Amino acid sequence: MAATLHAFDFLDRPEAVADTSFCVLFGDEPFLQGLVQRSMHQQMFGADLSDAQWTKFDGDQSVWRDVQDELATVSLFGTGRRVVLVEAADKFVKEYRELLEAFAARPNRHGLLVLSVDSWLANTRLFKVTQQTGLQIDCRPPQRAAGRNKALDEHRMLQWLAEWSSTQHDATLPSRAAELLLELVGPHFGLLDQELAKLALFAGPGGKISSEMVRDVVGGWRTKTTWELIDAAASGNAAEALQQLDELLQSGESAHALFGQISWSLRRFALATRIVQQTERDRRPVVLRDVLLAAGFQQWPRGALEQSEQQLIQIGRERADRLFRQLLEADLALKGSHSSPHHARCLLEHLILQLAGQMRPTAKSAQKSQPIPGASR
Repeated sequence: MAATLHAFDFLDRPEAVADTSFCVLFGDEPFLQGLVQRSMHQQMFGADLSDAQWTKFDGDQSVWRDVQDELATVSLFGTGRRVVLVEAADKFVKEYRELLEAFAARPNRHGLLVLSVDSWLANTRLFKVTQQTGLQIDCRPPQRAAGRNKALDEHRMLQWLAEWSSTQHDATLPSRAAELLLELVGPHFGLLDQELAKLALFAGPGGKISSEMVRDVVGGWRTKTTWELIDAAASGNAAEALQQLDELLQSGESAHALFGQISWSLRRFALATRIVQQTERDRRPVVLRDVLLAAGFQQWPRGALEQSEQQLIQIGRERADRLFRQLLEADLALKGSHSSPHHARCLLEHLILQLAGQMRPTAKSAQKSQPIPGASR
């Protein structure tokens, strides 16, 4: 079976490895690579956890002759095919690219060669040969098409989080809690697994992990301060919001990590505005409380929903309607022109001032903001 699969897809059907003699695990997520290797081992050797037919080489110190000899060796006691795994094989691939191309072009049913690499370029001959005759497993966070670019496939990440929490940590992870956890930690599988392990202890066997639990256990005081920052900016208090931002950055918090938490909250205001617009198009009365609940706002703690109502009204329709685009542009800038800490901080400050309504409007948006309707409460 010649194919390129994402790690999630391979874990769902590990039997794909049975039809190949050359496999490449690529990507910078060691946690995912470890899961794939474990699944591959179990698929080929069952419950036998011994390494009698599973040999590992260090890619920085290995030579092709030794790897080839190991693949050709038949075990006196084991059954099945011999597997050779070359770890950290980027240097190994660079040095023996032509020999690997020849090996990949001629399938060998007696052994399986597995390479673990960080970089795996699609424009190389080795990639194209492996695509035809071997198996390539993408061990990076799942991505989806976003115009001409790629973006994190949050839906698949959230699905994986819920399944992993249930199967590995015996705890239920609702969608809201999963979204918050992903925003706080980012798509880093090892860290997500560690945080889920901690949360499962608080939830107890078979328990449920709540959003409050994620906020308290994972985010701690930094998360609390971030919410206060957003509340201050949404209420029009830019000075207080900028002070909170400074405290977070001075404590060592990354501007990129803070943006993830801030954007998660601001997207809810943007979504609430879209719901208001759709409700008006349907000629139905706008009930802000129902709109906010539909957008993911919570009623806890007491008075939180009423405060969110006032914040949405203060932000105004025009600014709230621009949030989705502003967050997308900010995300792209943080990955490019504003990736340095200093520029990232400036970008966050700019975003806070825009949210608080204290940035001078551009010519395009100089019209007065229409109020968010608050009728029929």
